[in-house]
Amino acid sequence: MSEFAEATSATAKVFDSLAHTYDAVGVDFFQPIAASLCEAMHPHPGEQWLDIGCGRGAVLRAASQALGTTGHITGIDISEAMVSLADEMIRQEQLANASVHVDDGQQPTVAQGTFDAVTSCLVLFFLPRPDLALQAWRPLLKPHGRLGVTTFGPVDARWEHVDEVFKPFVPADMVDARTTGQVGPFASDEAMEALVAASGYREVHTVNAVIDVRFASPQHWYDFSWSTGQRRMWMAVPEDRRARVRAQAEERLMESASKDGSVTFAQAVRHTLATA
Repeated sequence: MSEFAEATSATAKVFDSLAHTYDAVGVDFFQPIAASLCEAMHPHPGEQWLDIGCGRGAVLRAASQALGTTGHITGIDISEAMVSLADEMIRQEQLANASVHVDDGQQPTVAQGTFDAVTSCLVLFFLPRPDLALQAWRPLLKPHGRLGVTTFGPVDARWEHVDEVFKPFVPADMVDARTTGQVGPFASDEAMEALVAASGYREVHTVNAVIDVRFASPQHWYDFSWSTGQRRMWMAVPEDRRARVRAQAEERLMESASKDGSVTFAQAVRHTLATA
């Protein structure tokens, strides 16, 4: 059994539990971020791509058209429920050049030297050893193959103000550098570039993007927060305290509301790009 099996199993359970609402509550979040990553990667028709931690297929959808009928994108995810829903999307949208299967992003089992590009969007910080994962991904690429890893950029202070209500309840691993992005390799463009370079890649550089994330109402924000990895934060709050925490969060949320009651936050992301 893998030395990372316990952490991998825990992550799989979280995303299995939220798969049916993930990217399905009417908030433009994962799709525009995935499209931004694909644009930064400059896809070419005929290329073979691997998307690690594909979720419900945001990158698969974004890359499929650009790769054309002679190209292909393979998605892998540790969550069986996510893979099932991504496969359903592929069939419904008739993406003939896309496929998906269950695999571990920490130690993928796909064939080495197969891919022109490896992408991973908002996944690396969930892996128990991001550095070792990056090293394991490099042999999967063809010579001069490209890597594209998306992580979060600086946090919108208004959004951080809302999320602070969870801090008294969540364990340290949920508020460390991986989620806050304030210290460590996920803290800055330079730190992420150093992590990727130390994993054996070259021509490492960053492309930044900012996505507007709109919630029509507090209920919309609440539904979204349960449909993402933030579900772990809700689960850390004792059930008899959740109503109070929700009220506090929504009160803070409405401090930034527009006249129509909606709230729009800016989500900064960084695409760390490199060559094998």
